[in-house]
Parts: sequence; structure tokens; C-alpha cells
Amino acid sequence: MAYLVLVRHGESEWNAKGLWTGWTDIPLSAKGHEEAKLAGEALKDIQFDLAYTSVLKRAKETLVDIQKVTGQIDLPTTEDKALNERNYGDFTGKNKWEVKEQVGEEEFQKLRRSWDNPPPNGESLKMVYERVLPYYESEILPKLKEGKNVIVAAHGNSLRALIKHLDNVSDEDIPKLELATGGIYVYQIDNEGKVTSKEIRAVNTNVN
Repeated sequence: MAYLVLVRHGESEWNAKGLWTGWTDIPLSAKGHEEAKLAGEALKDIQFDLAYTSVLKRAKETLVDIQKVTGQIDLPTTEDKALNERNYGDFTGKNKWEVKEQVGEEEFQKLRRSWDNPPPNGESLKMVYERVLPYYESEILPKLKEGKNVIVAAHGNSLRALIKHLDNVSDEDIPKLELATGGIYVYQIDNEGKVTSKEIRAVNTNVN
């Protein structure tokens, strides 16, 4: 049996401003570092063998803060763009709440949370899923089957894509799934790669 822990990065400087960040490489805010440290406190009971993160600094900074708090500084870590946040295309850098005013609630929710509705020149959640899942199955799942405890520090949408798979969430229900900054999902995975238990360790309610 192995632990798979998914952690959304702490609040970034653009999260704090309500801006769609996507692939823009924005660091954590002061609050985001605090959220990451709280996540570390919530994970002190798990000794990790491996870590995975995106190539974006807000995810990497979150992992470093967790490592410091848990005392697992030398954790072998792999960075990969497959775990990057969703690309928001032409909406990158725009204020979410201003866009909501412009397009209306229904269109805004489609843009923000729907399964297969890419913004112009960007990605839908389905497209994120199509890069996250193969990476998980080829790189992370074999380690879990070996009994290694794994932490993944990534983003709201790359983790939503992975949770969709792990929890068998339907295309129709995935818009309801939100993951707060600093939020934690803890799974136990057996040696066949099946989920045997799940626990949510929330440290925040900020879903920007």
C-alpha cells in the first residue's frame, strides 16, 4: 500500500489579484507560502519517497515549503510540464470577475470549470486530462505499485484532471469539483494501482 498525495500550490500573486494565470510563471504570495507551510504541517505523518511537480515556480515553491516543514529536504523530485496548469490562451492575465461581468454567469462557468470548452488559443480541462493522465500512468503509477509514497504539487486544473480519473468523476459532474489553494487530497493505492481510500485535508477555502 502506498500514499499518493495531491497538493494544489498556495495562493500565487495573480491568484490574489483574481487573474487567470495559466502558464505564466508567477510566484507564491506571502499568503501562498503560509498555505504551503500549513499543508506541510498537515502532512507530517507521511514519509515520502518521491515528489513530482510542474515546471512552474508556484508549484515548485509550494513543494519546497512542504519539504522544509516536514523535514524531507532531500526528497527526489521530478519536474514535468505535463503537470502544468491549464493554458488559458487569450484569457491569460485577464481578471476573472471582469470577464464574468462581460460574458455572464453561464458562459463564465463554462469557461472556468467545464470539461470540453477551451478558451481561444488555450486548453479545455479535457485537453489537460489528455496530457496529465498518460504522464501519471507511465511515470507515477508504477512507483505507487512498488509501494513508494508520492507527493504531487501542481495546479487546480492539472489536479482536477487527475482526481477525475482517480475518483471516476463524470464529464457532467467535473464542473462541480473545486480544489482550494493549499488543498490536499490523500489517496491510498494498492499494489495493483487501485484506490483503496481517500481523505481530503483542506487548509484553505480559496478557490481562485
